[in-house]
Amino acid sequence: MVERLKPEDRAAGLQDLPGWHLCDGREAITRTFRFRDFTEAFGFMTQVALIAEKMNHHPEWSNVYRTVEITLATHDVGGLSSLDLKLAGSIDKIAGDA
Repeated sequence: MVERLKPEDRAAGLQDLPGWHLCDGREAITRTFRFRDFTEAFGFMTQVALIAEKMNHHPEWSNVYRTVEITLATHDVGGLSSLDLKLAGSIDKIAGDA
């Protein structure tokens, strides 16, 4: 079973995830991605959805035209877990390919 990250593990994990930062007022991480247009943003979201489904770990997100905002937290543990850091790393790889 996945466990909530200790503050020092959370800080260490974020060092490897440039662009991601802690949310204000809750234990979650967030990042905003901008693409050339809606089609590119939607394609990115589709790729993320496939990985998230395989992990059974789903993001909170929104999309407005070419901007995608993603927030990650593990609701089962009431904060951040290794799943969030792993998914964030996968998302960054997808965004790098876009």
